[in-house]
Amino acid sequence: MSAPTRRAGGPPDDPRLGEAPRNPRAGGDPDGGRDGTAPPPLPMAYVLPLRWTVDTGLAELTDYLRWLGGRVEVILVDGSPPDVYARHAAAWRGLVRRHLPPDPTLRGLNGKVTGVLTGVRAAGHEHVVIADDDVRYDEARLRAVHRLLGRVDLVRPQNYFAPLPWHAWWDTGRTLLNRAVGADYPGTLAVRRSTFLGMGGYDPDVLFENLELIRTVRAYGGTEAAPAWLYVRRLPPDAAHFRGQRVRQAYDDLAQPARLLTSLAVLPALAAAVAARRPGLLLGAAAATVALAELGRRRAGGGTVFPPSTALAAPLWLLERGVCGWLAVGQRFLLGGVRYGDTRLRRAAHSTRALRSH
Repeated sequence: MSAPTRRAGGPPDDPRLGEAPRNPRAGGDPDGGRDGTAPPPLPMAYVLPLRWTVDTGLAELTDYLRWLGGRVEVILVDGSPPDVYARHAAAWRGLVRRHLPPDPTLRGLNGKVTGVLTGVRAAGHEHVVIADDDVRYDEARLRAVHRLLGRVDLVRPQNYFAPLPWHAWWDTGRTLLNRAVGADYPGTLAVRRSTFLGMGGYDPDVLFENLELIRTVRAYGGTEAAPAWLYVRRLPPDAAHFRGQRVRQAYDDLAQPARLLTSLAVLPALAAAVAARRPGLLLGAAAATVALAELGRRRAGGGTVFPPSTALAAPLWLLERGVCGWLAVGQRFLLGGVRYGDTRLRRAAHSTRALRSH
């Protein structure tokens, strides 16, 4: 692959890439910061791939789309069953620029990726936001992403949950640890359309599709910004969905060997401390994990969106990942992959080196 023209870009937190919004918590309200007069639309597309079998969140999403459609070009790629698709078409008529099914000529095991491929191709602007159906931007965050895409090929915002039920609090422990050691993996990315099309999209047969997209942009020679201050609200899943995702999310670590080894070491370390009757080691490890998470919480003004108690969730999440990491490895070698819909996905994501060699 030939590399695209590189754009001037600083490190992820470089203030030259854009100004952090003054009140990150305002991201909880899509109308936050408005004075009643709608600003002019942004020259930007917003691709939302979804596949619903039930419409429990239809009214809330429709309200968001009504607001969003006045600000950007909304392309909703809907892989829902025909009866659900028809209800969506009726509810969203006039609210979005395009409501279409995934391109039937595309083949891939990961339906979200085929939806993204369809949507980016259909986009009418160079700057494209890709977001899950539970992501809620506001005006300031859309404009920040638009500015950043003027300098880089890919933008990686920071999600936070609001509201914060127990399971969202628990999962925020993961977010804080990721922030402390690097950057988190959000439910939304933004790309330059020319870069995306130039690199031929990304593999639709992997589980960790956001990591695959990030690595494909890097392998193509594109530039990336991961501003820790760019907070975009995300709605929490229900508790049953959260429980059902634990092993599948741990399977993502198969694409990140260092993280996988860390998670696999948790249970043996715990067993060794218990066998040696050294409770102090366990308390020390838990305290160190909380301290690391607190660093992530305070980074880039994170205290405005992450309550102090969320750092306490980090040891619990790490213990959960230690258990689920072994279950994920078992699914990989005993079952041939992790369950995804009606199939199994074997590969979490390709390495950047493998992508560069193609």
